[in-house]
Amino acid sequence: MNLSNLQPAEGSTHNQNKRLGRGEGSGKGGTAARGHKGAKSRSGYSKKIGFEGGQMPLQRRVPKFGFKNINRKEYEGVNLDTLQLLVDNGVITDSVSMTDFVANRLATKNEIVKILGRGELKAKLKVTAHKFTATAKAAIEAAGGEAVTI
Repeated sequence: MNLSNLQPAEGSTHNQNKRLGRGEGSGKGGTAARGHKGAKSRSGYSKKIGFEGGQMPLQRRVPKFGFKNINRKEYEGVNLDTLQLLVDNGVITDSVSMTDFVANRLATKNEIVKILGRGELKAKLKVTAHKFTATAKAAIEAAGGEAVTI
């Protein structure tokens, strides 16, 4: 092995292309394979996302409808059967509050919790939450528990 027969290891080099824009003698000088004139030939060119060559873009052609209510409150729903499951697993005993919801990953500390009426609740629980559906409140009170609104 000497300097005349050195070559990189197999797979270690990737770019085997000709270097562009390095003079006429390189074979890729002048326009540097970009063609003549136009935005694509300029340095710093980048096409906007969704640009369709000046045609009205699809995003602007499609009709818009509906609206977003900026005052909407998003509730994190917790069902009665979920509460019963926590009781069955021995996670909660007599009362459930926001700290319990956060600890069991049913909600985060900044979310508003609403108790929903799916399933049935057999345990006597004091449930503290932001909101209750009518069926959930009735089911909690029928089981001998208490529904406290924060």
